[in-house]
Amino acid sequence: MSSTPIPYGRQSISPADIQAVVDVLNSDWLTQGPTVERFERTVADYCGAAHAVAVNSATSALHIACLAAGLGPGDILWTSPNTFVASANCGLYCGATVDFVDIDPRTYNMSVERLEEKLERAAREGKLPKVVIPVHFAGQSCDMEAIARLAERYGFIVIEDASHAIGGRYKDEPVGNCRHSTMTVFSFHPVKIITTGEGGMVLTNSAELHERLLRLRSHGITRDPALMKGESHGPWYYEQIELGFNYRMTDIQAALGVSQMTRLEEFVERRHHLAKRYNEALAPLPLTLPWQQPDTHSAFHLYVIRLSLDRIGQNRRHVFETLRERGILVNLHYIPVHTQPYYWAQGFKDGDFPAAEAYYREALSLPLYAGLSAEDQDRVIAAVQEAIQ
Repeated sequence: MSSTPIPYGRQSISPADIQAVVDVLNSDWLTQGPTVERFERTVADYCGAAHAVAVNSATSALHIACLAAGLGPGDILWTSPNTFVASANCGLYCGATVDFVDIDPRTYNMSVERLEEKLERAAREGKLPKVVIPVHFAGQSCDMEAIARLAERYGFIVIEDASHAIGGRYKDEPVGNCRHSTMTVFSFHPVKIITTGEGGMVLTNSAELHERLLRLRSHGITRDPALMKGESHGPWYYEQIELGFNYRMTDIQAALGVSQMTRLEEFVERRHHLAKRYNEALAPLPLTLPWQQPDTHSAFHLYVIRLSLDRIGQNRRHVFETLRERGILVNLHYIPVHTQPYYWAQGFKDGDFPAAEAYYREALSLPLYAGLSAEDQDRVIAAVQEAIQ
């Protein structure tokens, strides 16, 4: 049996993907050009959204989405503590204050109950958020219909962090259609469902937000005479009308993305097959397996188990290191953001979000990616069985 290390996530690159990139390398466009527009249209059409703006990372996508929403100094952003730091940092980039909403102990997504309780308190105190960023952890959508109802009642803007969730569905509609949000963000990092190497995207149904996102992606520059402050000097003329960034995606990356999109549903189907195999093999063990809310169809970016530490008789670090020693490169998603030293310095402390902290003490991400073979998955299963028994 092979002893090659098995990563927790890995891209799947086909000959067609490689040829798509080569075709761009042989074309007149390498940086942002027609293939970026094609990629944007491909993703928007798949999701059922009106507009998409491709950028160089999901972190950049979160940043410009917050800016386009008007987030700034004096405003407040709420997100989940069970996420990568970018979901919170994007608010700080805008000069806003960041806070968190504890997670649901079964889905590990933002708890609607905790959100509603916190909104009621914030309304009394005059400290309501301007933006709330629910994170679709591991590829499973948050309860967006319930969150949208709260957004209407309390007047905040919803930006979905769907970095894990392209190809997922909520109430039998694609994640990313922005039916229950103002904007949705995807990630195309190599361990995600599809990849552009590095890359991200913002989707929206608002033409006005779309235009602003395009400007923010590229230095705040416009070539639209209707938006200019002065008269055009000629066909070459542009004006910078706000402070933007160089967050552009290249045509090279976009070509890979367009090609990958042709296999998106195949990738998600394969991840579901592998998740089912894990569920069946690991069910007898002292573990909590991923629970799926019936209204969702996860993209299964991650397969996370929770160790029943009181029954295992081992601590999580021992299990983690034992698996790594055996070439099973498990990982951990996520260290609660509010427990990071940077956020401690802003007044957060252990105990602030107990469900997220309890989850963190027990969580472990097992290898899951479209190219994971049955043989390698069986190696993972056997190693887990041995490590916790």
